[in-house]
Amino acid sequence: MSLVVYNTLTKKKETFTPLEEGKVKLYLCGPTVYGPLHIGNFRGPIFFNFARNWMEHIGYDVNFVYNYTDVDDKIINKANEEGVDSLEISERYIKYFQEDFGRLGLRPHTHNPKVTDYIPQIIEYVQGIIDNGMAYVVDGEVFYETTKLDSYGELSGVNLDELNAGERVDVDQRKHDPKDFVLWKPAKEGEPSWDSPWGKGRPGWHIECSAMIKSILGKSIDIHGGGIDLIFPHHENEIAQGVGCNSCKYVNYWMHNNFINMSGEKMSKSLGNIITARAFMDEYHPEVLKYIMLSTHYRSMLDVTDEKIDQAFSGSIRVYRALQVAKHAATFATNDSAKVNKKLAEELSRLDKKIEKACNDDFNTSEMMSAIYEAVKTFNALNLEKKAKDVNSAPTAIAFSEWIAKYGRMSALFAMDPEQFLNEIKEVQIRRKGIALEKVEELLAKRADARAAKDWDAADSARDELNALGIDFQESGDEVTWSVRV
Repeated sequence: MSLVVYNTLTKKKETFTPLEEGKVKLYLCGPTVYGPLHIGNFRGPIFFNFARNWMEHIGYDVNFVYNYTDVDDKIINKANEEGVDSLEISERYIKYFQEDFGRLGLRPHTHNPKVTDYIPQIIEYVQGIIDNGMAYVVDGEVFYETTKLDSYGELSGVNLDELNAGERVDVDQRKHDPKDFVLWKPAKEGEPSWDSPWGKGRPGWHIECSAMIKSILGKSIDIHGGGIDLIFPHHENEIAQGVGCNSCKYVNYWMHNNFINMSGEKMSKSLGNIITARAFMDEYHPEVLKYIMLSTHYRSMLDVTDEKIDQAFSGSIRVYRALQVAKHAATFATNDSAKVNKKLAEELSRLDKKIEKACNDDFNTSEMMSAIYEAVKTFNALNLEKKAKDVNSAPTAIAFSEWIAKYGRMSALFAMDPEQFLNEIKEVQIRRKGIALEKVEELLAKRADARAAKDWDAADSARDELNALGIDFQESGDEVTWSVRV
């Protein structure tokens, strides 16, 4: 089955055909680095990390560019508030982002360009638009003339006649049309600036991505991604710039991930419900954030609720417990004639086909996650932990672990040591539910002593107290393992 993607430009799914056979040029709009990113900002990096990995899995060579906007009004304002240079702010939060990115275990991009490293290319790009008669200069400021592009508005579908001046665009009497947008801004006192043919100044926001795309990937690219909030005006204006400078199609496939809500409400500073990615990872776990993101299709609204978080805990724990069993069973004695359990092998083969169909259909990661659960269910039913003398147990366990690892590498999930993950999640759950660890250990010891003394009433009493605390435990001889109930 060929890869099919939903193209925001055409509003339909299309069979993916790259510009160059076997290769994909992919650009994803990166952050404006003036503060910590919230979890919504990471939906794109998490999803497109998977998309890149899946495309490589099916045979493409992907050149993936993810930029940093390191000169912008918000960065300048932050720098002025702190009385420091704007580059100090941008470098601080690039490092901050990279730390969060690293905690998520996402693969590095092929390129991470910074706007300030591409000023000459940006100036050249703006000049190209002017030379093609698609932009004009007023008092050292360069504007794109949107009326020169008949297809302007095609990506977003906005009704340009109803786009009243002052509502979605800045009113500026120097513009030929209210929809015209800035390509180059004149220098202001206290702001970073560079020499240009139109005087000292700095780039407009939209031109940055277009110039970096051309410099690194070429005039036209296969896929351009971003959040749906960027469709208008940012991506609409990028198309205008690409056509205005290069006189050719800018992007073949536009892909946009949807918003994230917190408990049914849009994240906003006014509501006070914005949670940074770092705070979320500290409170819950990096695996939980990725699990939530990939359990919902990227084009669907994602509502992060307590229920959704609990589902992520439960699901990830289930997978890691199966991996824990597999890790142990892989050490069982075996021989050269041993084989992978036939039922499991057939099920993994079936699920491979299911995942291939789902992920080739516009990267349906929710179906992939469902298939992973099915594999875990089949593996758990084998009860390998009780079959140490079966020579087939070890190869079966190894096959299961390798299958999970295959899709784990694509999704940046399930790569941790099972014991480490389960212990970390236990600590998170203890903290979330306000459970006193000392009390749990005291009750477990009380139950062990009561069982040794055959005081079944006391043992049952300790068991009931543990259950009331939300503690699940398993006893095997003298060994006791326990976890916090999700």
